[in-house]
Amino acid sequence: MVKSHVRPLSDKGGKNASIESDLLKLEALFGHPLYNMPSPPVPEEDWLLRVKPKVKASERSSQRWVSASQDGYEDVHWNSSSSSHPPWLRFHLGISRWQLYPHHDPNMEPLTQQLATHRIVSTVQKSGGTQLKLVMSFPNYGQAMFKPMKQERDEETNYNLYYFSDFERHNAEIAAFHLDRILGYRRIPPVAGRLVDVVKEIKDITTDRKLARTFFASPVGNECFYGQCSYYCSTEHAVCGRPRDLEGSLAVMLPDLSLARRRTWRSPWRRSYSRSKLAKWETEPEYCSTVKKTPPYDKGTRLVDFIDMVILDFLMSNMDRHHYETFEKFGNNTFLLHLDNGRAFGRHSKDEPSILTPLKQCCRIRRSTWLRLGLLTLPQYRLSDVMRASLSRDPLHKVAPLLAEPHLTALDRRLKTVLGTVSRCQKEQKRNDNGEDVFYEDTASLKDVATPSG
Repeated sequence: MVKSHVRPLSDKGGKNASIESDLLKLEALFGHPLYNMPSPPVPEEDWLLRVKPKVKASERSSQRWVSASQDGYEDVHWNSSSSSHPPWLRFHLGISRWQLYPHHDPNMEPLTQQLATHRIVSTVQKSGGTQLKLVMSFPNYGQAMFKPMKQERDEETNYNLYYFSDFERHNAEIAAFHLDRILGYRRIPPVAGRLVDVVKEIKDITTDRKLARTFFASPVGNECFYGQCSYYCSTEHAVCGRPRDLEGSLAVMLPDLSLARRRTWRSPWRRSYSRSKLAKWETEPEYCSTVKKTPPYDKGTRLVDFIDMVILDFLMSNMDRHHYETFEKFGNNTFLLHLDNGRAFGRHSKDEPSILTPLKQCCRIRRSTWLRLGLLTLPQYRLSDVMRASLSRDPLHKVAPLLAEPHLTALDRRLKTVLGTVSRCQKEQKRNDNGEDVFYEDTASLKDVATPSG
């Protein structure tokens, strides 16, 4: 790994004042009209899950969830009233056709607080995937995906590694959630950082025999384990506590597939995942013309939703977006889930322009996205500042800032690149006069909103 040079922050008082100033910027940003556009009430069919509002007396017993007696779990009594639901269930019931949670969500604080502090009653390894992930359960039946710390915050990914060989970083998962929210997308499930006791909260309570067999003490007495997976699950790449404390990210699990099935889509701009072969989009400049004629990208918002995801990935330098998912219930007319972001924020000293290829080739973007990106270039809403402020609210910020300063600086630099790309698209559109507009109009309710400069 290559060490980066992080500017030391020796003035604690000045640092706190800077964070307070950044928090005011974040509050102002989230109060801006572009983040509070009027929207009609959500139709009943646009909710992912619903609780029956009224039932016959003979059915009432089935409308209450009474927990079975299990060690470590709470004796819960839930009914149709949201006040009786734990935060994770309120999150599930708040998912709609166009977002995972609303902009001003009173449930967000108790939900992230649960992730960071609730007692863990069960830990098992999640099956599938290429790297080590755990599923942790809470006393109120909530579950979260745990990704352990694999890399120091001030390390960059080795330049000689291919993107498909990179580590998954816990702080990348946390930072991706915050960036997704700042961009106004709300398409990443809530994530919080946490210090976990390797012995008490993993080893001693796991019922996963394969996981249990991989625990050992390091030569300096740290508690370690490595699990079973395709990459980096060996004693040479073990996850170790200090001596028992282990940093990690905890992401709220989405509703079980038996309740809300998801469809997996292959990205049209998927990389070859080969050391020698190029993908089709890398050799055909007019590749997007074919994509635009192919369902589901030929109508609705699918293409501009994909471009939203591309912008997110470019800003955090995530080259690993080979697939994406949607909720099956909503068909093709819905948002894209931005899942699995652990390979983001690997390098800050180098940008990866190929990630922006879909935007360059298609020259299509939501006007609301473009306007919000423009806001984030202004001093009073600067992306690096509001990102620093948002991350300061995570529990692991007390240990160390979740992103090193060079990563925050890189966000501002990459944002200018995105807007520069859109500006070139506008000039090309005027020059060709082919009738294709760069912008997908979705801001009809807003008046007199300043536009970004080219």
